[in-house]
Amino acid sequence: MIEAIRDGHDVAMERDENVVVFGEDVGYFGGVFRCTHGLQEKYGTSRVFDAPITESGIVGAAIGMAAYGLKPCVEIQFADYIFPAYDQITQEAARIRYRSNGEFTCPLVIRTPTGGGIFGGQTHSQSPEAIFTHVSGLKTVIPSTPYDAKGMLIAAIEDPDPVIFLEPKRLYNGPFDGQHDKPLVPWSKHEDGKIPEGHYTVPLGKAETRRAGSEVTILAYGTMVYVAETAAEQAGVDAEIIDLRSLIPLDLEAIEESVKKTGRCVVVHEATLTGGFGGELAALIQERCFYHLEAPVKRVAGWDTPYPHAQEWAYLPGPDRVGRALKEVMTG
Repeated sequence: MIEAIRDGHDVAMERDENVVVFGEDVGYFGGVFRCTHGLQEKYGTSRVFDAPITESGIVGAAIGMAAYGLKPCVEIQFADYIFPAYDQITQEAARIRYRSNGEFTCPLVIRTPTGGGIFGGQTHSQSPEAIFTHVSGLKTVIPSTPYDAKGMLIAAIEDPDPVIFLEPKRLYNGPFDGQHDKPLVPWSKHEDGKIPEGHYTVPLGKAETRRAGSEVTILAYGTMVYVAETAAEQAGVDAEIIDLRSLIPLDLEAIEESVKKTGRCVVVHEATLTGGFGGELAALIQERCFYHLEAPVKRVAGWDTPYPHAQEWAYLPGPDRVGRALKEVMTG
């Protein structure tokens, strides 16, 4: 996925000289996860450069560039560090089109690694996607495969409005099914690890059915897509797994079609339960699919605590927890 993101940058920058990339250590060093490695050498220091350690300054400068006509793609080193830039993102970037009556847009992409599973503790493992879905004017997307990561990044860079591009860091090197005691399978040995060369896009706002099924719908995104697959297999449940990929805009049509078919739904995300995006999904399903439901919608999420270091696998939703939820909705 790291290579796919780098390739997406490369394709976008080669096609459009207005695309610029900057952030903390993204230039000479190539980013803390190496997602921008080699771009500065290829495109020069005027298009790929390092920024001071000030997230508010990084995003603020990018907003000015976007209003001026450039297409900045900035990296916030960890999603946990995005909060100092929240004011710039929500009060400036998200409002420019509305405030200017369409005279100005903000073609800005903010990339940032999100989620846990790497022993990052409370300050390197958070999943803040829900706080951005609440803000009108922002798009919030989370790819789960290298193919989607490249295609969605190019689509985000070409989009005229600001996009929060969240990258599940546990998926950078391979899919993770929640079984932390097993060896990692690299993307190079996984069917979802293959990506085409050159330009292509994955449309923002379109979900993907990762597993067809008839008994229950699982809505997931990011790392939890693979956890859900393992849980369904272990529980022996014929689950249909919908990878949302994009939270805003949301593919309501795909969600409705699946839930109305199965009559049951489990929502899985690793962010904190209270105020998490799963609550919004559950409300939408209740409003739109109520007469098709055979059981209440079940949510499986992170606990309402700071992300722990010592008890990471108790916090991160795993196949066992998701499997129990599946069995509950099947008998409820």
